[in-house]
Amino acid sequence: MMTYKAHDLDYKGESSGVHNWMTQDGHSYYWHPEWLHIAEDQTGLHAKEQLDIDAGEHGTKKQAVTAILKHLNDWVVDGLGKHQEIEDLAKISENELKK
Repeated sequence: MMTYKAHDLDYKGESSGVHNWMTQDGHSYYWHPEWLHIAEDQTGLHAKEQLDIDAGEHGTKKQAVTAILKHLNDWVVDGLGKHQEIEDLAKISENELKK
């Protein structure tokens, strides 16, 4: 099963304090140092995953990347769990390529 890793995210930089990462398939994720979550919008209103930080601490870019990866990998696992045929077809295709 495919899992997302940090190198799968393209850091697009920071604008007005908001940092942006993009996946290879074009999904953007945003984080601001004052937010305790990552979001799919620059305003931070649509939170997707909480940062794993202790009470009273501020988040870091590294923690934001970790939250993005957790969100993406949970989405993959959830999607495959609901649609086993996707993983089955991927395995068949992989076996065909090995022939």
